[in-house]
Amino acid sequence: MPIQDTLRELGLEIPPVPAALAAYIPSKRSGNLIFTSGQLPLVSGKIQKTGKVGREVTLAEAQAEAKQCLLNALAAILLHIESLDQIKSIVKLGVFVSSSPDFTEHHLVANGASELVVAIFGDKGKHARFAIGVSSLPLDASVELEVVAEIE
Repeated sequence: MPIQDTLRELGLEIPPVPAALAAYIPSKRSGNLIFTSGQLPLVSGKIQKTGKVGREVTLAEAQAEAKQCLLNALAAILLHIESLDQIKSIVKLGVFVSSSPDFTEHHLVANGASELVVAIFGDKGKHARFAIGVSSLPLDASVELEVVAEIE
């Protein structure tokens, strides 16, 4: 099934590529790999839920933010290919979680993106990953995500 049909079944659509907030580009292709810059959970240029996970942001809210980061990353990947069907494999996700010092479930926040990418791409979406806690992120975002994708 084409990825666009899968997205439609999941009730999702790929948003426009968020504008870069500083001196970088949203993604870069090198050979058959596409590396995204860190993607924030921007919707129409704004963060929907700011603050620290474990304090102002719940685990469920952070998982939703991770999903939005993933959709934004897919938009950045589409700058280099015509269709998400050209993705051979999602190689790696990197997930940064801005959290309170006592929060230890960064891996569960990252599952928001990990589970979604597998729902979209099936076996091609199975990936390596890291999820780490940080003291802050740009615009007081709770989550930032990067993707490495292999294309055909």
